[in-house]
Amino acid sequence: MLPEQTKTYRNLITLKDGVQVLLRPMTRDDCQTLTDLFASANEEDTLYLRDNVKDPAVPKGWCETLDYSRVLPLMALVKDRAVGQGSLHFGSGPERHIGKVRLFLAKDFRGRGLGTKMLNSLTDLARKHNLHLLVAEIVTDQAKVIRAFEDIGFQPCCTLRDYFMLRDGDVRDVAILMLRLREPGHEF
Repeated sequence: MLPEQTKTYRNLITLKDGVQVLLRPMTRDDCQTLTDLFASANEEDTLYLRDNVKDPAVPKGWCETLDYSRVLPLMALVKDRAVGQGSLHFGSGPERHIGKVRLFLAKDFRGRGLGTKMLNSLTDLARKHNLHLLVAEIVTDQAKVIRAFEDIGFQPCCTLRDYFMLRDGDVRDVAILMLRLREPGHEF
């Protein structure tokens, strides 16, 4: 997929309750919208995120350093409100055929089909970028999230013990799930 095609990507989806959500790549102008999304999250909502998204400098830094060749962040918007953010992280070197996906949804938009539709969009974008595999790393405490990824085709590969450390120093296991976007060729 060409960089210009990435910038102009738009997907208007309808949730099962009839609400329409626009999915589009994040831009530098989304700083406040993204900050507001994470500001509304409580401690439990952000427990398993890699970064301290409650610090406004974190989403601001993401907006200011956009590089679609490394990370393609996808915004989910209802009118001017961000209700979700997902990202497709591109591998490099020997992992250039692999993408990693991450997802965060506003609490009032969970369980409404938004996460599934965002994952489907990220999967479509990964295919357009000619990736072979998608990887998701999910703390095993989040059984519902793991099941949701499995429902769209991600397969559990392994569990890494004590792989994720919480802010208080406690550790959690992480499930690695993969979705094969193309079958490997086995010609000789």
